[in-house]
Amino acid sequence: MVHASLRAVGPTEGRAAGLIQALLDAVGEAGTLMAYVDYEASADLPYFDPVHSPAAVDYGALAEEIRRWPTATRSLNPGASVAAIGAAAAWLCADHPLDYGYGLGSPFAKLVERQGKVVLLGSDFDHVTLLHYAEHIAPLPQKRVVRRDYRMKVGEEIVARSVEEFDTSEPVVDGMPTDYFAQITQAFVDGGRAASGTVGRALAVLLPAAELVQFAVETMGREYGGRV
Repeated sequence: MVHASLRAVGPTEGRAAGLIQALLDAVGEAGTLMAYVDYEASADLPYFDPVHSPAAVDYGALAEEIRRWPTATRSLNPGASVAAIGAAAAWLCADHPLDYGYGLGSPFAKLVERQGKVVLLGSDFDHVTLLHYAEHIAPLPQKRVVRRDYRMKVGEEIVARSVEEFDTSEPVVDGMPTDYFAQITQAFVDGGRAASGTVGRALAVLLPAAELVQFAVETMGREYGGRV
């Protein structure tokens, strides 16, 4: 799973497509590349269309380039949507739950199950979307739950659907700092559990997904699990 700032990486042969191809070369034919894409509504396309809705602009040009890749597969949860390319792409994206789309059965849970990794290429440590899965499974009291209303294309029809999930727009429980994901990721890196180097001009950090989630769940539980 990749999070990247193309600006931080700097000039790249082939631009975003060249970086994607380099990542695909790195994982090999048996590997898979995944990105969190969400979706961007517009006046022309106000509902979620898994084929045509662009990635949310907040997640950068690389996410949209991965979504548009000729062999990419996209999961069908609007807000938690991911796009993937490679051997396990269809499996990762299949049967993405609409309710609690960052939790069990989601592409994020499957990334952990498959012992995948998260790579940050000049990306802020607060942007590790996988930690929403850690929030989901962490034993925390009084998690903030929200309902979001979507219009989405299913087959040839546009349907309305109300989705329930833990609030991913704010810390999931009161008292968590707004940069809590960055703090957890930094502590994980400082503990020597990640590999790092450079890609272009950017700091590249490789995080083992299962170990990161376990560390995050333990940290969240220790720091906020006893609150009532």
